[in-house]
Amino acid sequence: MGMETASLLSRDSGNYMDDFRIERPTYEKFHKKSGMRTLIRKELLHPFPIKEKDLDDKMPLRPTPESGLCAFCVNGNSCRTVRSRTKLMNTVLERERPEEARLIFDSLIKGGHKPSLITYTTLLATLTAQKRFSHIHSILSEVLKSGMKPDPVFFNAVVNAFSESGNMEEAMKTFLQMKKSGIKPAISTFNTLIKGYGIAGKPEESLKIMGLMSQELNVKPNLRTYNVLVKAWCSKKNFTDAWNTVDKMIASGLQPDVITYNTIAAAYSQNHQTEKAERVILEMQRKNVHPNERTCSVIIAGYCKEDKLKDALRFVYTMKDLGLHPNLVIFNSLIKGFLDMSDSDGVDEVLTLMEEFGAKPDVITFSTIMNAWGAAGYMAKCREVFDDMVNAGIPPDVHAYSILAKGYVRALEPEKAEEVLNDMIESGNRPNVVIFTTVISGWCTAGRMDYAMRIFEKMCELGISPNLKAFETLIWGYAENRNPRKAEEIIQIMKAFNVQPEKSTRLLVAEAWGGVGLVEGANGLSYSVEKQSLTSKLDMKDGTEVENLEKVYQQDADCYPKFLQMPNELINEPKGTVTAVKRSGMVLREAEFSCDTLSAATRSLHISCRFGMRAPVVCQRQFQVQLCASGQVGYTSSVVFLT
Repeated sequence: MGMETASLLSRDSGNYMDDFRIERPTYEKFHKKSGMRTLIRKELLHPFPIKEKDLDDKMPLRPTPESGLCAFCVNGNSCRTVRSRTKLMNTVLERERPEEARLIFDSLIKGGHKPSLITYTTLLATLTAQKRFSHIHSILSEVLKSGMKPDPVFFNAVVNAFSESGNMEEAMKTFLQMKKSGIKPAISTFNTLIKGYGIAGKPEESLKIMGLMSQELNVKPNLRTYNVLVKAWCSKKNFTDAWNTVDKMIASGLQPDVITYNTIAAAYSQNHQTEKAERVILEMQRKNVHPNERTCSVIIAGYCKEDKLKDALRFVYTMKDLGLHPNLVIFNSLIKGFLDMSDSDGVDEVLTLMEEFGAKPDVITFSTIMNAWGAAGYMAKCREVFDDMVNAGIPPDVHAYSILAKGYVRALEPEKAEEVLNDMIESGNRPNVVIFTTVISGWCTAGRMDYAMRIFEKMCELGISPNLKAFETLIWGYAENRNPRKAEEIIQIMKAFNVQPEKSTRLLVAEAWGGVGLVEGANGLSYSVEKQSLTSKLDMKDGTEVENLEKVYQQDADCYPKFLQMPNELINEPKGTVTAVKRSGMVLREAEFSCDTLSAATRSLHISCRFGMRAPVVCQRQFQVQLCASGQVGYTSSVVFLT
């Protein structure tokens, strides 16, 4: 939670942050027989690592007598704390920080305060923003049980929550209940229902709601009504009815706006019809609607998804003709794409355009080039780009640190990966479970399970809850080191953290026993499945675990290209740090940075490392000779690389 939030909270309830410290039991397990001592600490966990399911399962909606009831709330008087906290919930929610709004509500309940109707309405909006819909019924029930009379805003919030979840049966029940209570639905209520049927994939029902709207309110649909219906048809990839809806809009006396056309253009782009999306601009110009940055962003994103980077770059010049400025999301996407294609000319052209538009590189720009160096096995270059970023005054984030650590793991240098983790912690950045798992994997690959467990314990001490991937990495490590008993002990540790083993977990343990020739020792686990590739077990592509660049830095979900992710190809032949690589004019500056530095870095990458990219031009034998010439010794043991 930000300092501003903490400051506001401290005005009405003293040491408010204490409410955020969740005390949990300390578990210590000593495995004397196997010689492994595992310390598991779960006390004082920071709220953010808590699993969403746990939050949903444990959300009281009213204070308990044990929490000490507020005198004002008990007597039914207006409570200043409830008003201020509700206002604060709305503030952080408007700033797109729903998790903080949720924590504020929890603290209100723990403080013995009775939420108001506005508080519950804000809570509904918060949970809807978080896509957590399991408490809609209980909140509605609590409001009615408390003797509160729902107002139009509350009913609209309930209808919107059900609509966003796609549960239109309950949304319509709430709509009818709203009418039964004597509350006349507003245009926004009908628009929400139309949106809900679009989400549910039933735009035909949306048409019925539009007809009902005219009957109930005796008013014509407004511009937003038509735009929501256009989106509903686009969601079904029914572009004919989408354009028909635009025609009906015009016939009713309304003019389509930029949102109307952006919706259709985005749908074309997502449906791999970006050329049609670009032609939408011609229709906009005929209707005197000026395209905006979003219009162009979805078109460029579409070309990027279709691997038509030349067309994407061409359209950047079109933006220039339209008087629009590409944002950093566009530039970073193009840089990533051209790097993947080993097209240094394309990268240089993008960087030149960045200079022309006055766009300064950010942490994503640096991270993209860092990742390319790391994937090619050139960690010295990767580190230099990282240092460039720091010297430029751009603070690295958790993903920049993760890229650096992952590169060292690929290069079989887990000690340096751990140094990166320690530097990150010392700099005040809070690591996540992904970077910890990466470092753990590095030590597992090196066969140092004692070091891997030390990193695991450190993660727990920092209040970061290990997930399934972290545990499976440890199990895989023990399996590779031919120690199936310790692999099974990890299963017991998982239970202490309420992490349930999955089929893949059991398979890893079975393989651990099979690896030492004791198939029957796997507690009945079948070893009939042919041993799968180790990399598939620890695949970090899982979208629920790995926070890739696209997900974290996404500023506009529809305009951000899907391929802006950390590369997923495996570097099957460990390269390590090649010291004999020619620097090729890469100039490092200590205090000043410009696009020239990145341009030189990517040019050097293309010249010196092209055999490490997707289109290798150096044969495997030549590559091995170069490794020997630079004093590198190849590893022959099986290795898993996190990608």
